[in-house]
Formats: sequence, C-alpha cells, structure tokens
Amino acid sequence: MIFVNFKTFEAGTGERALSLIKIIEDVAQASGIKIIPAVQASDIKEAVSSSKLEIWTQNIDPVSYGAHTGSILPEAVYEDGAVGTFLNHSEAKIGDFEKLKSAVLRATEVGLKTLVFASNAAELARVVTLKPTFASYEPPELIGSKETSVAQAHPDIISQASEICKAAGIPLIVGAGVHSRDDVRTSLELGAVGVALATDVVAAVDPRAELLDLAEGFK
Repeated sequence: MIFVNFKTFEAGTGERALSLIKIIEDVAQASGIKIIPAVQASDIKEAVSSSKLEIWTQNIDPVSYGAHTGSILPEAVYEDGAVGTFLNHSEAKIGDFEKLKSAVLRATEVGLKTLVFASNAAELARVVTLKPTFASYEPPELIGSKETSVAQAHPDIISQASEICKAAGIPLIVGAGVHSRDDVRTSLELGAVGVALATDVVAAVDPRAELLDLAEGFK
C-alpha cells in the first residue's frame, strides 16, 4: 500500500492532479499494488469522477454543520467521494489531543477512513488509542528529504512503532523521506503494511518511473 500525498505542489493541483492520478492508476493496475492519492479538498470531486482509485483528502476539521468559516467539513469531503482523510500530519498538526480525538470521531461518524500521523513513538502510543484505520510514524525532520529516509536513519524506531501498532491492532504506515524500493522493502520487513510519501512522486521528473521503482519494494 502506498499513500501519495499531493500536498499543495503545483504538480498535484487541479488539472495536473488529475494527470498524476491517471499515472498512479496505470501503475497500480500494472503492479497490483494499492496506491492511494491524497488530494486537496478542492480536487476531490474531479478526482473521484475521473478515477477508479480510492481517493483521500489531506485533512478535515473536527466540526459539524454551522458557523465554522474556512473549516473543512467531514460531510462535505465524504459527499464529494473521499474515502478517507489524513489527520495530524506534521504540516497540519492538530496539537491538542482532545481536538485530534474529536477529528477522528467526526471522520468516523461520516464514514471516512483515517490515517493519523505521529512524529515519535510516544505520540504514536497515544494515537493508536484513538483506533484510527491506519497510524503513521513520520519523523518531521526527514519529511521531504531526498538524501535519507526514515527506513535508513531510524530502522530501530520503525521496529518500535511496529510493536506499538501491533499491540493495538492498528496497521502501520511508514513515511518521511521514502524514495526507493529499498526503503519500502525495509519498512515492510520491520512490520509496516505500507508507506506514505509525497516529494519523491509528486515533484518527480518522471512520476511513473518513481512509482514503478517503489512498487518493486513489495516483491
């Protein structure tokens, strides 16, 4: 399983996002690997209508219908066709644990799957108590790195994260600097079920080649 976070990269916005999704869909079909694009909320409806892939949104807010100007309403992204949502990514940190708990609850109430991010093992241990669909360990200092990955720099902590998730019955997703088949293979060997990445694919000169390389890590 590969989560591709489109962030707000130019290549992951609007019509370019749809072109990238087509590439992802082609690679997913060719490789047999489940690949999930996490798009901007404004692109969900178009992404869903143009692809058979499972489309996720990058965030929702723990709000209900009402006076919440600028918030991302869980019902709205679900109605547009999103299947799941990221929560607590280091670039959209919720911070307050009770607010994060509310966000997971609101997402679950409307039928959205959740991938909740944690920056360290201690945070991950709290995250899994919320019973998200998936939990992710991503050390923030390695996010976007093209030189090293969490699998290279902190394999011991991936093992620790795997034990935390296994004990809670929550599948682990590994992220931060993932950029090769070796990163994927190491993450899986250490107990993860998949990886999350962004820069390596969305900002790549040849996203198809990068995805095909990553897919080799599952073999």
